[in-house]
Amino acid sequence: MRIESYQFGKMVIDGILHTHDVIIHENEVQADWWRKHSHHLTLADIPCLQKEKPDVLIVGTGKFGLMKVNKEIFAYCEQNCIELIFKDSSHAVDVFNDMQDSGKHIIAAFHLTC
Repeated sequence: MRIESYQFGKMVIDGILHTHDVIIHENEVQADWWRKHSHHLTLADIPCLQKEKPDVLIVGTGKFGLMKVNKEIFAYCEQNCIELIFKDSSHAVDVFNDMQDSGKHIIAAFHLTC
C-alpha cells in the first residue's frame, strides 16, 4: 500500500482519493475515520491497535500538527513494545511510505486537515 499524495484535506492511497481522515491497517483503508473528540486522539479512537498489536503506530497529526496524541496512547505503546511515530501529516506520509518494505506490521492514522 502506498500513499501517492497528500495535501490539506486530501490523500490519495493506491489511486483512491480520500477527503476524510483515514486509518490504514492490515492493507486496507478505513475511510471517514473520526475521533470522539475531534483534535484529541485517544486509545478508543483506534480500536484496531489493541486487536492487531502492530510493530509500529504512525500518527499523522494534520497539516499543521494540531491533533494531540493522548498520554494513554504513549503508555499503551510503551507497554506493548509498539514504536510510536507522530508527526504532522506530510512528514508522517513520508515515514509510512519509507517503512512499507520494512516487513513490520504498521497501523497508520491520518488527520487530513488542520
